[in-house]
Amino acid sequence: MTDILQELEDRRAAARMGGGAKRIESQHAKGKLTARERIELLLDEESFEEFDTFVTHRCTDFGMENSRPAGDGVVTGWGTINGRQVYVYSQDFTVLGGSVSATHAAKIVKIMDMAMQNGAPIIGINDSGGARIQEGVDSLAGYGEVFQRNIMASGVVPQISLIMGPCAGGAVYSPAMTDFIFMVKDSSYMFVTGPDVVKTVTNEQVTAEELGGASTHTKKSSVADGAFENDVEAIAEVRRLVDFLPLSNREKPPVRPFFDDVSRVEPSLDTLVPDNPNQPYDMKELIHKIADEGDFYEIQADFAGNILTGFIRLEGQTVGVVANQPMVLAGVLDIDSSRKASRFVRFCDAFEIPILTLVDVPGFLPGTAQEYNGVIKHGAKLLFAYGEATVPKVTVITRKSYGGAHLVMGSKQLGGDIMYAWPTSEIAVMGAKGAVEILHRKDLGDADKIADHTQNYEDRFANPFVAAERGFVDEVIMPQSTRKRLCRAFAGLRGKQAKMPWKKHDNIPL
Repeated sequence: MTDILQELEDRRAAARMGGGAKRIESQHAKGKLTARERIELLLDEESFEEFDTFVTHRCTDFGMENSRPAGDGVVTGWGTINGRQVYVYSQDFTVLGGSVSATHAAKIVKIMDMAMQNGAPIIGINDSGGARIQEGVDSLAGYGEVFQRNIMASGVVPQISLIMGPCAGGAVYSPAMTDFIFMVKDSSYMFVTGPDVVKTVTNEQVTAEELGGASTHTKKSSVADGAFENDVEAIAEVRRLVDFLPLSNREKPPVRPFFDDVSRVEPSLDTLVPDNPNQPYDMKELIHKIADEGDFYEIQADFAGNILTGFIRLEGQTVGVVANQPMVLAGVLDIDSSRKASRFVRFCDAFEIPILTLVDVPGFLPGTAQEYNGVIKHGAKLLFAYGEATVPKVTVITRKSYGGAHLVMGSKQLGGDIMYAWPTSEIAVMGAKGAVEILHRKDLGDADKIADHTQNYEDRFANPFVAAERGFVDEVIMPQSTRKRLCRAFAGLRGKQAKMPWKKHDNIPL
């Protein structure tokens, strides 16, 4: 019996060493943690329950039968983050470069199936050289099984991907289908075809970092939601994100203790909007001042800065925030901001997270580049996302809310439950200057008449009261009381029940 127990311990010790001390040192030399070290940091201390520790590949081609490391290049199991269950897999680059074999994929599939059955998030830590070439189609089939689980899990449990090394070729499509992707600067990259293939096919000279590094995917492509300095920072931020999210679509988001006064008044908000309607201000200041303890978890901070997305808490409960940012492009909607916000709104709706919309939008960005690249369809994505969302939706208009952009940003007509407006808000088809040029075209040569017409238009529409008179705005509120009114609004909507007509699924304009 003693011998058997010792053999078990020896086998476990060998499995924990992955590809061996030399390869672990090489991983550390690159500034990267090992697969197991990442899991230890991600999960609560001693909460990790590992599965399939001793699984090995079954390949006998190219001499592979002579190297069959335990675990086959991926560590899988479950544990807790702040006491809440999550499932995790972490690819081990020290074992055959973290390459994906049929059994490697089967381990991931098993853990994803368990996550869906038990209603807990899936966190995947990617650090792999790609498909294991020696296994050929078996490896590809394994990838296909993982992709199918990503699709099945979408909207059922939150899926979070950490890219902590190479992720190339077909491998990129698994994280691409998850809800959130985080990368590490200078040590992670994602691309379908690498720099060598790009050079051969298109003759473009590009480095791996330029082609698919963290900066590229957070600022240009929008593939990734955040980029962090190192593995430790990235893992800490994922722990923070999980705290905002429900475990599955069967549960409400978690309620956390809060130490902030629900009725807190912020007099500084009364002067947040400048007197000059063309002068920008920072919408993040409003978000921080209404959130519990000023805590705002921003998503995709480096992409499409003209719209802000992220999570706050009100009375300890998670709320998704979508807000125009006047500091960037005057807060206009364009292709990138529409894509960014619509995906976020759909995530919130899938997991019963209420949505707060903060509006200061002068319209959609004009120009041939926008029209040629499909701003109509991309703008329709955001409109569609708001219209199909059945979660509680509260909107606050702080300043401009013009034209089609007014309707797109959580309007009453698209199922908004409560709409507040600050006294500084302007709700109209367009700004005074553009409207007067159309309505009073015959007077364009007379500066005094145009000035009078502009003043009359502003007096009539550059305020929230016309919309309030018609019931399109529920209440005009003092800016300083915004936090109190929002807390009350979401509290009143906690019992909301709404259903869309039965359908197999919708056909969102993609």
